[in-house]
Amino acid sequence: MGVRKRERAERIKEAKKNMYFAKLNNCPTSPRKMRLVADLIRGEKIDKALNILKFSQKEASGRLEKLVLSAIANWQAKNEDASVEDAGLFIKEIRVDSAGMLKRLRPAPQGRAHRIRKRSNHVTVILGVNDNTQS
Repeated sequence: MGVRKRERAERIKEAKKNMYFAKLNNCPTSPRKMRLVADLIRGEKIDKALNILKFSQKEASGRLEKLVLSAIANWQAKNEDASVEDAGLFIKEIRVDSAGMLKRLRPAPQGRAHRIRKRSNHVTVILGVNDNTQS
């Protein structure tokens, strides 16, 4: 491996030490429906985001709530001595990308068939730490 490639890999590894994230892959919900819920919590503080997700009527909110809790657990694994309340965590970035599609056929009139596309998505949540925790 070359010197530049090794240095770049070390920089990326160093940057990931200060990054707290969780991923949800191949979630069987359409990306459009998941983005509606993701847009509600983008940039919010953790406690407010969890409340929004808990009381949302959307089906995707349950999955996102579980994912945010997983990201918090990942943060706690790297910071055992700190408490979540004092850290000032917030949703820095939430990204919903489309995943593979299941293609199915539905019978249509006169011997034809219509294609049904069952969509799925990948969700990535990245947490940020607020340095100035004074309210």
